[in-house]
Amino acid sequence: MNRVQDGSAALELTVLAPMLVVLLLFVVVVGRLVLAHQEVDAAAFDAARAASIAASAADAQLAANQAAAADLAGHSITCARLSTSVDTAEFMPGGAVSVQVSCTASLSGLALLALPGSETLTSRATAPVDLYRQVSAP
Repeated sequence: MNRVQDGSAALELTVLAPMLVVLLLFVVVVGRLVLAHQEVDAAAFDAARAASIAASAADAQLAANQAAAADLAGHSITCARLSTSVDTAEFMPGGAVSVQVSCTASLSGLALLALPGSETLTSRATAPVDLYRQVSAP
């Protein structure tokens, strides 16, 4: 065995290990962000569905707000600021209701690391209003 190469494996491991740890943490952060986006997508879909089965356009706004807040509270995402925008322009039998949900979440809460800053996650969903139902006037 050549004496020049003694200890080279330990040196390579010492150099590569921190880079591998950083790469692993990056994958965790990206995975948590993707999961958070999926949770906001699900909240928007649930809010749109709740708004589409409401009795009136005014009730649709309230139902969407409650559904989005309840859906996100049941998941691992904590919103510093949650906003729900409901489009009831086509709130009539055979029409549709669109809901946009925006959640500003802290990166430290998303990544399970002490990362500074926040990320605003936004999703939009549309649900049909049943063709054979009665809705009250706005």
